[in-house]
Amino acid sequence: MAQITTGFRAIFSHPAVYNLAQRAVGAERARRMLVRDYFPPMQGKSILDIGCGTAEILRHLPEEMRYSGFDASEAYIDKARLEFGQRGDFRAELVSEATLDGMAQFDVVLAFGLLHHLDDDDAVSLFRLAAHALKPDGMLITMDPVFAPGQNPLGRWLISRDRGRSVRSPEAYHALARSSFPLVNHHLRHDMLNIPYSHSIMQCTLR
Repeated sequence: MAQITTGFRAIFSHPAVYNLAQRAVGAERARRMLVRDYFPPMQGKSILDIGCGTAEILRHLPEEMRYSGFDASEAYIDKARLEFGQRGDFRAELVSEATLDGMAQFDVVLAFGLLHHLDDDDAVSLFRLAAHALKPDGMLITMDPVFAPGQNPLGRWLISRDRGRSVRSPEAYHALARSSFPLVNHHLRHDMLNIPYSHSIMQCTLR
């Protein structure tokens, strides 16, 4: 995994610090916009959240749905369980095809803030895993920082300081998604946070 977790960046491994930093830059507003603008209706549906962090997305989703969140950080998963209790199945482990074979397929797979931590080979594996997890008419939704022409210079600098070392161009994200998904709708947003920042958002479907 291509990321930096030493020095100052190491403090974001603590869930309380991570959530505080997220709130400070307007992440709650960004999650609300994501659900409003890019999610299908979720009542009674199912979500697999890969790299769910502390599962804050649940604040913006209906209670009448099935949610499975996976994250490599046991501290993040402990925080999710404490905060959201019985609203989801939270697992401190990496998702694999073997894990998914024991689960029903999902309507939606989420991979937020994940691709820019993965090299190309791992990213291709992630898309293949998501396609395996989805129902035939399901959707993968991704969001990551992006380097794009014309973006705010301060935003570009902030993104260059991210823990993830694989921030890409919109075209590069799109090409990786096409390795498993024939239909990819790509969206470039500069207005998701309270600070200058650019995001790549993709809606990926199998048909």
